[in-house]
Amino acid sequence: MADKLRVGVIGRTGKGDFGHGIDTVWSEISRAQVVAVADEDEAGRNQAKDRTGAGNAYADYREMLVREKLDIVAIAPRWIDFHHTLLMAAAEHGCHVYMEKPFCRNLQEADEIVQAFEMRHLKLAIAHQTRWTPALAVAREEIRKGLIGKILELRGRGKEDARRGGGEDLWVLGSHVLDLMRVFGGDPVSCQAVVMNNRKPAVLADVAPGNEGIGPLTGDHIQASYRLAGGATGYFASQRGAGGTPSRFGIQVFGTEGVLEFLTGYPGECWVLRDPAWAPGRSGKAWERLSSEGVGKPESLPNTGLHGGNIVAVENLIDCIVKPELQPLCSMYDARWTIEMITAVFASHIHGQVPVDLPLKDRKHPLS
Repeated sequence: MADKLRVGVIGRTGKGDFGHGIDTVWSEISRAQVVAVADEDEAGRNQAKDRTGAGNAYADYREMLVREKLDIVAIAPRWIDFHHTLLMAAAEHGCHVYMEKPFCRNLQEADEIVQAFEMRHLKLAIAHQTRWTPALAVAREEIRKGLIGKILELRGRGKEDARRGGGEDLWVLGSHVLDLMRVFGGDPVSCQAVVMNNRKPAVLADVAPGNEGIGPLTGDHIQASYRLAGGATGYFASQRGAGGTPSRFGIQVFGTEGVLEFLTGYPGECWVLRDPAWAPGRSGKAWERLSSEGVGKPESLPNTGLHGGNIVAVENLIDCIVKPELQPLCSMYDARWTIEMITAVFASHIHGQVPVDLPLKDRKHPLS
């Protein structure tokens, strides 16, 4: 590209701020440059302008979109109540997007976003940074070659901390885990779930507005199972206050010949147990590290955390902008699937904890 892509960053100080480095990653990208930032909060706006080196700062993101003729919009707030509005505005102005997760509040919003971006041939990448770690591609290839045999089941858990465990954990952090579940097990065909509050099945009277703009929410204990297209069953659970040290936040893939565990992050952390009994203490087998170099080899990539994941995600997004036939490794379609899987938990519960087919026919939020 002869010229750098023009990037505008949107944040909301006090309402999700600027996410996990969605604003600062661009300083590492030679093919793009932040030219403007937008934030309704004056102090936050000025700080973001200094952080990013932007030439202009706006109190109203709509003015920025009109004036700056942007190629890419970075939608940075963690809160999701405004994601749909910002994404539709970006699409209207012909802008590609890199954004903080979760995607949006419900499937109606997700469908509208996807349609708007498809109509204008725009690309969207979402910050599930684990998707871009090289070890993930190595793990998938090793599984294909038979490393752990035939996949039987997958188990994922959130962070299960004292505040977010349960329904909020499912939304805020479960999106990472559910995305990985699809990577290893394929698209979900159905979901069956139970949502608990204080050891009793949740009822509509328990529903209240969730933190961080999530929308209607309930549950301090989630148990969900998904029938996956690859033939295995995927399980996700989160119970408030049940988190371990070190964290179990990630996914385990159980096969006929062993287990693979992938923890979220960049460059991620992956371990393999080549033991059909899944019981190292009984079998004498030991866990081995799986890295970007292969099984049993240490990781050569530096532990750059979310910032490193953002860099490779943005570079991938730009590659896909340059080559329109490509989609980002974690695209708007993947983002919509995470909302599908989250929503299905509540849909199954309110319909009597019975399996519901995916994609869901009713696109409205089941708790609304």
